[in-house]
Amino acid sequence: MWIPKWVRDRKKGVDSPVPTQVVSNEEFIPRPQSHKQKQVEHLINTMGDQNAKRLGMERRAFMASTMGLATCFLAANKVFGNYWEVNEDETLEPGAYEDKYPKGEYFVMDVQAHFTNGIAIGFRNQEFVKNMGFKLDDSAESYAFPNFVKEMFFDSETAMLVISGVPGKESHLDKKGNPAEGPKRGGGVLPSWLMSARKKDINDMAGSVRALCQGNCAPNHYWDMATNSQDKKALFEQMQREYETYGIDSWKWYCHTDPGRSGGGFQLDDEKMTYPFYEKSKEMGLKRFSVHKGFSYQSKTLGHLANPKDVEKAALDHPDLTFVIYHSAMQHAPTEAEFLSKYNPETGDFAWHDVLMKIKERNPKINNVYPEIGSSFGTLAVYNPEMCQHLIGRNCKVYGADHTVWGTDCLWWGSPQWVIDAFKRFQITDEMCEKFGYKKLTKEDKANIFGLNAARIYKIDAAQQRKNLPKDELAKLKTAYHAFGGMRDNAAYGWVRDDVKS
Repeated sequence: MWIPKWVRDRKKGVDSPVPTQVVSNEEFIPRPQSHKQKQVEHLINTMGDQNAKRLGMERRAFMASTMGLATCFLAANKVFGNYWEVNEDETLEPGAYEDKYPKGEYFVMDVQAHFTNGIAIGFRNQEFVKNMGFKLDDSAESYAFPNFVKEMFFDSETAMLVISGVPGKESHLDKKGNPAEGPKRGGGVLPSWLMSARKKDINDMAGSVRALCQGNCAPNHYWDMATNSQDKKALFEQMQREYETYGIDSWKWYCHTDPGRSGGGFQLDDEKMTYPFYEKSKEMGLKRFSVHKGFSYQSKTLGHLANPKDVEKAALDHPDLTFVIYHSAMQHAPTEAEFLSKYNPETGDFAWHDVLMKIKERNPKINNVYPEIGSSFGTLAVYNPEMCQHLIGRNCKVYGADHTVWGTDCLWWGSPQWVIDAFKRFQITDEMCEKFGYKKLTKEDKANIFGLNAARIYKIDAAQQRKNLPKDELAKLKTAYHAFGGMRDNAAYGWVRDDVKS
């Protein structure tokens, strides 16, 4: 049985800001907790209790603090080895973290953020939220959005985000055959019209640009069943709607899905099906394509289309387009054993990430492809820190730190602060640098990855944003939230196997 990670943790009495096992975003089967992950979880609980008592703090408040985060990374080091830069004093001295990592050191722009239909763990009932002005009913969707704002902005250092799409096709007509608007257009869990509306909600509330959004429309979404061919009229109508009416900032593609019931997926380098979409998009003025690659086992028949091999020709044929490759194309196999077998510790290669790397190695002049690290960095940080070093090391060695893009895939992982903290503490070991030719990450490298690369892609003036955002209304709300005792829920919303008896 699958259950959200936070439900499993509440049953078991686990309160950790860093997930203690890999969670699923429904694109692969949840894995059982490994022996080492169980060890880390036990240490986090034990050390967290001891440190909270030593400081005279409630355990929940301690675990929601920077000291709680430091405790988690220290526990991971005790089990996996010294992969994270953390000192014991950070687990007991409230100011130690701030001294080491000054507030506002990095501009953080998350290009892969989702709000889900999960319950917000009572957050919506807090007086603070009631005063935020959201006029929402008690549906699951209503719970999800306020929690998204809380965990992405109030509980993390994220300055800007891109609301990222999931596969779904909107209908031009309602059930009665009349032109459809808003919810009547459907489109699945997170349709383009809804992402656009929430982008506006966030920016209106902030009085500045804090959110961008993607559009879900893709080459196989509108299909003429009579001719068994692409319905270009309906497709181009939707493209126009998403760009002009919704004001989307990028396309989000899943080549291995078929919401239009075309009978198949599509590939980036398909000259007949996909290239007309590129030309129409160029004509409109939108040249950014965010493409899900890697995680694919949600689709048993089309999963092979999440292989990034089709990136090569598309990028070469369209140098004026930008391709952001989500998850850095890291493949998830159905089982833990299979996933491990696809990793070669002698070369640092693992499935499908190696395909993406070889594209650049064959074509060093390709400059319009950007590996994104959402869920891949978080997964490997929890699962196998050595592989995590290869993910970042290879991305930066092959594509460059100026082409590696920050994303988290949160809220699946809960508040992204733990992932942000992990990357601040991340460094490639001397041994890995010597053996594989990686380079240590500088603060400039981290600044690029955390947000400056995404800002350049989306034409955001990061320097100006850093001046403006601390003065906007969202920043004021965040200050009030913390002043009134607001804290992270330490809840991951992704799915795990239920190994706990209720």
